[in-house]
Amino acid sequence: MKVIIQSHHVEVTPSLKEHLQEKLKVIKRHFDQIIQINAILGVEKAHEKELRQSAELSIHIKGKDLFAVSHHENLYQAIDLAVAKLDKQIIKVKEKVKNHHHPVAMKHFSADSAGMNL
Repeated sequence: MKVIIQSHHVEVTPSLKEHLQEKLKVIKRHFDQIIQINAILGVEKAHEKELRQSAELSIHIKGKDLFAVSHHENLYQAIDLAVAKLDKQIIKVKEKVKNHHHPVAMKHFSADSAGMNL
């Protein structure tokens, strides 16, 4: 898994990078086929001071790209919110991959078995 961190108007400190890496371990625990993660951390000129810090995360997995954005007054909290959004998306993708065509395959299998016994 390759992690690319970019920043806009903010310095990426080692503690910030470590916090992001720790939070991304949760996503990797749920789905281990992640190819690349792009993180853009920044401070925006927002009229609302409490929503100035932003975290944009995009994950590239085989056949799909997932994206989440969050804004908060604290950059660490913005990262936590974005990771939580991506975690929900990853779980949903995993369920689709896990259950893909399974009931249909079972229906066809039972129909073929019944036809052969005649």
